[in-house]
Parts: sequence; structure tokens; C-alpha cells
Amino acid sequence: MALPLSLLLAGVVTGWWLWFFVRRDRHPEPAWLLARTFAWGMFAWLVAAAFEASLGRLLNSDLPLALLLVALLTATIEEVSKFVAASTATTEPSFDEPMDGLVYAVTAALGFALVENLTYVLGFGSHAGNWHALVATLAHALFSAPQGYALGGKFWTGERGWRVRGLTMSVLLHFVFNSLLTSHPSLWQLAALALVVLLMMLLAGRFYLQFEETARQLGTRPQRVPDSPRR
Repeated sequence: MALPLSLLLAGVVTGWWLWFFVRRDRHPEPAWLLARTFAWGMFAWLVAAAFEASLGRLLNSDLPLALLLVALLTATIEEVSKFVAASTATTEPSFDEPMDGLVYAVTAALGFALVENLTYVLGFGSHAGNWHALVATLAHALFSAPQGYALGGKFWTGERGWRVRGLTMSVLLHFVFNSLLTSHPSLWQLAALALVVLLMMLLAGRFYLQFEETARQLGTRPQRVPDSPRR
């Protein structure tokens, strides 16, 4: 596939997943806030790339422990960057129900994925870029599902611990995903990778259904729980 078509594919795949997730929100979010969060997600990739470049020799090491360390560090850097990007929407008046946590977390993640996909096409060619766009775009959105759940859960309870738990789960899923993606993965690694993706999809679906059920039980749009003052 020609380079321009691969770049277009990266944009189309990202746009389709964004439409897929955003349209599930019963109370649509403002387009300007979605666009701003998406842009923050794009900027988050630049921040993450700068930190990852500082890993230096670790990136070129073939030692198993070094590879695992790189997988953990990159997962942590990328998920923290995406989480900060998503959190920029939580102070807006439009962030007024738990489902919004999922919407903005996924939106920031897809902005991150778009820039990553484009750089893969430009850096590694059409073939590698196409596969990366098809696999990694959805993966980034699913990695961020626990973050979205945490942002929505904090909305209900006002507890700050939600963010730590959600971010930790996102990093763990991303780390396992990265660890299984070696240059020459074996059959069992591919099977394990498929199970990880299935787990992420089940988690995302459970989070969505739980927020939907809570909204139906209340019958009205919830009132936001203010953050407790710092001591």
C-alpha cells in the first residue's frame, strides 16, 4: 500500500473507533471539548516519546530483564501521559456524569494512538504501519478503559484512590501486552496476547454496563461529588 494511503488508513481507523466509543454516550459531549482532549492526547504522545528516548541503551538491549524493564517503563510513561491528557476534561462543567470518564479517557487515548500510528508509517513503512494501526489503535483505547472507570468512579465517591487504582490497572495491561509482543512471538505468546485483548474488552464492556445500570437506577443525571479539601 502506498504511503499516503497508509497515512489515510491510520486516520480512518482512529476516527472510526472514536465514533464507535463516543456515540455510546447517552448525553453527547461538546465537540470542542472532545477535540481539545483528542489534541491533548496527541501532545501526550510527544511527551511520552521524549521520555522514552531518554531510556537510551535499554531500548537496544537484548537481555530479557532489560526487555521487561523497557516494557514496564514504556507502559508507565504512555499511560501516565494519556491519563493526564484525559484529566484535562474533568474540571469542565460538561464532565457531569460517570460515563464521561470513559468517553474522555478513550478520546485522549485515540489522539495518542493517531500520532503513534502516523510515526510508525513514516518510520517503518506502510506494511508495519498498517498492522500497527489496526492492532494498536484499539489496544490504546482499551488500555485507557480502567482510567475512564477511575475518573467516573471518582465522580461518584470523591475518593482520590480511584485514580491510582485505575492508572495501575492500565499500566499492568499495557505492560503485559508489550511483554508478549516480541520480534518473533511464539504461538503461546500470540494466544496469551489474544486473551489479554479479550480481557480488556470484557473490562471495558463491564465498566460501560455498570455505569449504564447506575444511570437507569437513579433515573436522573447525577450531581457531581466535589473533591474533598486537601489537608
